[in-house]
Amino acid sequence: MQVTSVSVEEFDRLVEVWEAAVRATHHFLSEEDIAHFRPLVRNEFLQAVSLFAVRDARGVVTGFAGVANGKLEMLFVHPAHHGAGIGRCLVEHAIEAHEVVEVDVNEQNPQAVGFYERLGFSTYRRSPTDGMGKPFPILHMRLRAPRRQDDEERRGHEA
Repeated sequence: MQVTSVSVEEFDRLVEVWEAAVRATHHFLSEEDIAHFRPLVRNEFLQAVSLFAVRDARGVVTGFAGVANGKLEMLFVHPAHHGAGIGRCLVEHAIEAHEVVEVDVNEQNPQAVGFYERLGFSTYRRSPTDGMGKPFPILHMRLRAPRRQDDEERRGHEA
């Protein structure tokens, strides 16, 4: 799986992926919420981050992520491609290439919370509302420090 850059001309496709992913995973959002966020995603949020994507064999974006200042600001995978490792690939790229150490996750999306926990993130704070003041609790997660090999070896000798 290869991670590629994204052009502004592909923003409409990114919004399609975003909306399909949100409909599949963000069951707490109403139609009005989705309609409210769609133009913000298209016209503001995508432009505020460094974007990268995974594509299918035809070159069509199947999942994308956006990062800023060491934080994973967005990660969306089209539901037709869930479970294929695209999300993991994008998060690993974000960590390695963009030095990501934090992510905010909707508490009401337990699949996403579990996904990030499996990738080494843990919750360090909870906010009762999202960044726009809407009543969608946010879990602020931070990448746990990887265990150093010599620390593990020392523990093994102490046992």
